[in-house]
Amino acid sequence: MLAALLLLSLAAPARADAAFAKIVVEAAQSQTKERVVYDGRYFKLAYPGGDLPAGIGVCTDVVVRAFRKAGVDLQVAVHEDMKKNFSAYPQKWGRRAPDTNIDHRRVPNLMTFFTRQGASLPVTKKPADYAAGDLVTWDLGGGLTHIGVVVADPLGGTKPLIVHNIGRGPKREDVLFDWAITGHYRYAP
Repeated sequence: MLAALLLLSLAAPARADAAFAKIVVEAAQSQTKERVVYDGRYFKLAYPGGDLPAGIGVCTDVVVRAFRKAGVDLQVAVHEDMKKNFSAYPQKWGRRAPDTNIDHRRVPNLMTFFTRQGASLPVTKKPADYAAGDLVTWDLGGGLTHIGVVVADPLGGTKPLIVHNIGRGPKREDVLFDWAITGHYRYAP
């Protein structure tokens, strides 16, 4: 009986992880149907639950919006962690304190947050290592970073595709290995 209870307790998180990933994937893919203009300007956002005006965003906004649909407000999660551990985050922007308007919209901050949450996975060249719902970050060169959500090939292929916004609005594309991968994350609340 004890063994059965232990197996059930171990199985429950796996189901929750799969359910969370499924919602993130569906929410990311739904954004590819929306017209979104790439706009990385600083905006004053409500807190919690703040978002940009509909129809604008950048790569991080794809992730933020997908996670919010899955019940995780990255604006709050990143802000709360930064309040307690500000020095653990990149100090690239001259800030002296967290900013609820922009911190969750910066790729290096998301990389730090997911690493601090224990969600970091090895970066490999094997497509099979990247599961639907995972997040991937890249170095585009020239100091530019990028993030996207891994989704399955809708045609049943074995290559993971990426939903991301690199300047033309959210798209689902085969770009996993197009740039230098700097991070691979699998997060489940």
